[in-house]
Amino acid sequence: MSLTSYIIRRLLYVIPVLLGVCFLVFLLFNVVSPDPTISMLGKHATQAQVLELREVLGLNEPLHIQYFNTVKSAFTFDFGRSWSTKQEISEMIKSGAIPSATVTFPAFIISFLLSVSISLFVAFYRGTFFDRAAVVVCVTLMSISSLVYILVGQWFFAFHLGWFEISGYEEGFPDVVPYVLLPILIIVVLSVGPDVRFYRTIMLDEIYQDYVRTARAKGLSEKVIMFKHVLKNAMVSIITYVVLKIPFLILGSLLIESFFGIPGLGGITLKAVNSSDYPVIKAMTVLSAIALIIFNLLTDVLYKVVDPRVQLK
Repeated sequence: MSLTSYIIRRLLYVIPVLLGVCFLVFLLFNVVSPDPTISMLGKHATQAQVLELREVLGLNEPLHIQYFNTVKSAFTFDFGRSWSTKQEISEMIKSGAIPSATVTFPAFIISFLLSVSISLFVAFYRGTFFDRAAVVVCVTLMSISSLVYILVGQWFFAFHLGWFEISGYEEGFPDVVPYVLLPILIIVVLSVGPDVRFYRTIMLDEIYQDYVRTARAKGLSEKVIMFKHVLKNAMVSIITYVVLKIPFLILGSLLIESFFGIPGLGGITLKAVNSSDYPVIKAMTVLSAIALIIFNLLTDVLYKVVDPRVQLK
């Protein structure tokens, strides 16, 4: 099957998958979850107030109409208005996308390059002190809560040493730099531990394959084997791991954005959860599903680019 035909077929699969996601989202927020009008008005609200608010929010419409509206919003990206802020949700998403990307994507690129470099180094010196020390450091980094990094970073590096801004956000470069450096650094520290362990395992699996022994028998140096053969063959697994992390980066980091006052998608989502703003939560859930579907497709396409032997079926 050609690459174009495969992409077209996978894009057609998006329709039933998205319908199923919309059904689950609708079921969770419109059927299973408690009446949001009670949490918005309080337990002392009268029946008349509840009915009036349900009419305003469109919750008194038949369930099939509400489900159709959920599906329509997923395909048109028109998610209506927020219950708490009364803003257009699409505009909220547009305004929050740039602050989230300003923090998450630089952190993603830095952590990826750093993790792959460290993994190559420890795999090259496998079994030595450097390898064992890297494993211990990675496990230690993974064992510490993200809240500890955030609070210590804000208190010691921002407040005590004054190297960074404690909280806030300024649009435009270079005004934004002092506000995002510490969040980026914390995300990198949080990512390096699990990433290095994963990449190291993949590379060690490749090192013990027959083709590596053959390359050594031909007299190739360890550096050539690591960079030309091991890294290339490990890229299929690395691509899967990396590409599927991107949708979560798009939504931003809930804790990071909340503690550092960054008006990104993570902060928008957290505020929506706290205020029971179901339209915003549903919008973020649907966008997450769409992003995962798209990047799953991108992963399969990149398999073919990295390794021409991969057959798309």
